[in-house]
Amino acid sequence: MSDSVQQACNDVLTRETTGNPPEARGRADRNTTVDAGSARAEEKGREKELQHIEDGELTEEDVSKHLSNLGRSATGLQHVYLSLSLPGKRLKNVSILSNYIHLQKLELPNNKIKDLSCVSQMPYLIVLDASHNEISDFFGFQPPKNLKEVDFSHNHISSMKDLSAYTSLRKLILDYNPISEIRGLEKCSSLTHLSMEHNKILRISGLRNLPLRQLCLKGNLIKRIENLQTLRSLQILDLSSNRIQSLSGLQDLHLLGNINLESNMIGEIKECTYVQYLLLLRELNFKRNPIQEQPDYRLAVIFILNHLTVMDERPVTVEEKVSAVNKYDPSLEVVAARDHMTHMMYQHMQPQGIFESTLPSLDTPYPMLVLIGPQACGKRELAHKLCHEYSEYFGYGTCHTTRGPYFGEEHGRDYHFVQNEEFQNMICMGKFVQTMQYGGHWYGLSREAIESMAREGLACCVHMELEGAFSLKTSHFEPRYVLLIPTRTEDYISHMKVRGFYTEGQIENAVSRIDFYAKINRERPGFFDSVIVCDDRKEAYSALRQLIKEYLGLEEQEKEAGRSSRVTPLNATTDEGGGSTAAKKLDTIPTDAFSQNYYGKVQARQKTSAELASIHRRQQMVREALVGKIPRAYTQLFKRYVHTAPSLLTPHSQSADHNEDSSSEESRSSSGLSMHSSAGVLSMGSPADGLDAGSEPKVEPLDVSLLEQNLETLKDHMEPGLSPDSSRSALDQASPTAVSSPGRPGSKAKPILPPIPMGRKAAEFGSKHQQTGQAGQVDGRP
Repeated sequence: MSDSVQQACNDVLTRETTGNPPEARGRADRNTTVDAGSARAEEKGREKELQHIEDGELTEEDVSKHLSNLGRSATGLQHVYLSLSLPGKRLKNVSILSNYIHLQKLELPNNKIKDLSCVSQMPYLIVLDASHNEISDFFGFQPPKNLKEVDFSHNHISSMKDLSAYTSLRKLILDYNPISEIRGLEKCSSLTHLSMEHNKILRISGLRNLPLRQLCLKGNLIKRIENLQTLRSLQILDLSSNRIQSLSGLQDLHLLGNINLESNMIGEIKECTYVQYLLLLRELNFKRNPIQEQPDYRLAVIFILNHLTVMDERPVTVEEKVSAVNKYDPSLEVVAARDHMTHMMYQHMQPQGIFESTLPSLDTPYPMLVLIGPQACGKRELAHKLCHEYSEYFGYGTCHTTRGPYFGEEHGRDYHFVQNEEFQNMICMGKFVQTMQYGGHWYGLSREAIESMAREGLACCVHMELEGAFSLKTSHFEPRYVLLIPTRTEDYISHMKVRGFYTEGQIENAVSRIDFYAKINRERPGFFDSVIVCDDRKEAYSALRQLIKEYLGLEEQEKEAGRSSRVTPLNATTDEGGGSTAAKKLDTIPTDAFSQNYYGKVQARQKTSAELASIHRRQQMVREALVGKIPRAYTQLFKRYVHTAPSLLTPHSQSADHNEDSSSEESRSSSGLSMHSSAGVLSMGSPADGLDAGSEPKVEPLDVSLLEQNLETLKDHMEPGLSPDSSRSALDQASPTAVSSPGRPGSKAKPILPPIPMGRKAAEFGSKHQQTGQAGQVDGRP
């Protein structure tokens, strides 16, 4: 007996025992009879329903309760319900559905269905969901002609059969089945989505030429990616939780945008190169793979696949992409900046001193000539030949390298050949101005290579690859860069082969860099000061020689020498301030077009705030030294070159005793502007400003005592509040023959190819000149 009936009987007995009136007892009896009848009916309905549930049989009453989506039938002649959803009803027998021929969507998940033959009677069915059942017969029904989506996941299907009759099938889900082989899909010409997660598939097969856009084979036993090259439309691929070790097999799937390889056995970053050219690839998942243990794994993968937006389910940021490029393929500017920071750091860790190449002037850089070009273009030979012919102007700067010498190369003359360990030690000791890597070897220009030329009074001529030029441009040096580039590739290749020093790979790399040099010259106007074609070495040297003669003004010098055998560039005429007119000519802007362009480029170079502050600080300290505020430190600067520097300051009374001609000659000798001196030629606007061949230069050593007397005199005559600038002009007035140049590289010079000091070459010429003059006097000739 049901609980409701028992409760009704108990209520009747209770009322009878409480002494209700007869009328009340009569009404209660009638009500009790009605309630008992309805309770029995409900009980019978529930028992019947439970019986159906135990049998798992679907009834029309259940169907009527779950029908939905009223619409027109496929024929359009009547209104019918198009969808039926019966999830979790423990159904076993759904044969009654054979009568519902107009259904277009049938959902029967989470039941105990084994037979779906009723679907054969639904010719208009489009969507079938029979997941989480006990189906073992794969598509055990006649094919509805419009069936597009089928979900058979979580069933007991062990094998697939031919589905060529299901021509409209677009989406097939067979997750969590014991299927071991993919087959029967070759003629499913509309299939775009296939999911077979957590089956027992050992290899990928049976998918040839399918129009799949999404393929999921997660949780299988796949070891290799194969037989996917014909899936030209594939966009999403999920191969997670397998045993895959390589990405080989994906390189031809150019529409792939999402690859999931989580929980596999991929261990090498180089595997990413297989998908490097899949330009639409945006999402990649390598979580729980050995590859994640590689150093800088994320940046390395982002660098190879720089079009990724999501990696390991994390967005790829712009900062990560920039960091990846700067780490694994930095631009030449980034490499040069890093090298420069390294060299500056190590240089500041060493004992500090004043360098010959940086001492002379605050505004004019030390003169350098850099020949740039691809490997074996002849730049080293041209540099040697140039330094030999113009030995009184240029000196060859010998670089260091870790490569071995080629045949005919000499240690110390062509390169300093050192071991890699020694090279790295030199970097840590701050000995290099610039370094670069090329062909697996290190190359570097040492500070000593430049300083040795500066001590000799010569400009430094070096040669290097393009990477070295970028590195050198980060330093404070401002050389002139000449590009040597071959244009006849066949001749260039044959020349390299004839030498026999280079492998095929080295030759190919050198040839490929020719276009790179040309691109830099085309895209960066002004990066090179001049370009010379070096197909013919003799013609290349002639062009280089002509260029150097224009730099040095030697052509004008020869013309002027032909016009007049005696030229007095610095006459005794002075302006009101006491300065020589010819001396003031040194400050004028050069007249030739090339020099004007270079002058404009140097002047237009933007200095950083730190550079400006440093220049201002040094200028202020020099001014203070000149007026005697801090003479000790800066008098040492002037004392450094007593044996080579000409007299800078002479007493006013001493200069007044000389006539106009002697003043002119002494001014020429004291300023060191001998026409045969590299400093003189490079610092004058015209070669006619050289020294007379018959004059006797009187080069006096710098008298520091006279300098201090002048400084004391200036201090006595200075008015209170006089600025360092005004005191400096007063100094110029006090010594009419004084030239502010200390006679070192770049002093009192135009900013174009700065002058070279009177070093060994000038001193030798001066001594010879004096001997010649003395011999002339002995012979009685002027």
